[in-house]
Amino acid sequence: MRYWLACDLDFAPASSCNMPVNLPETTSKMEGPLVKQFSVFLPNKVGAMLEVVKLLNTEDTHVVALSVSESTDSAIARIIASDPARVETLFRKKNVPFGVSEVVVVELREVATRLVKLLAALVMAEVNVHFAYPLLIRPRGFAAIALHVDDTECASSVLIGEGFKILSQDDISR
Repeated sequence: MRYWLACDLDFAPASSCNMPVNLPETTSKMEGPLVKQFSVFLPNKVGAMLEVVKLLNTEDTHVVALSVSESTDSAIARIIASDPARVETLFRKKNVPFGVSEVVVVELREVATRLVKLLAALVMAEVNVHFAYPLLIRPRGFAAIALHVDDTECASSVLIGEGFKILSQDDISR
């Protein structure tokens, strides 16, 4: 399928406007599912995150990526784990308050130059990035970034079309 990108952005270079872009129809060509992110609600107290990480380690599940946002009384730990099915079962069993969402994990072979290209591609597709954070591991030997976006299907398709490698849960699991 062929798409046309039309730009009316003030900062978009004229050469990038109205150019044809070949994008895959879906991300179904990916090997494995998109990556699951757990948002764990923690009290804002010393040791709360340690308890969660230790809980995961007791079940031989590894934290692959971690980001924490805090407020006065609580914190949200965003966690990508090596075995999301096991994590979900464990959190339910132990009554850990959490939410689950999909994130797009992108391999960055050259962080300095590719990050700009990645973000520009998402802007051109009008995909909003809610938040992003790096992985703690280097799948396939390269840096990777997790992106929580408003449209994972569109973001994945656009980035694949721009030559980025989208990592699946299988790529980051041990």
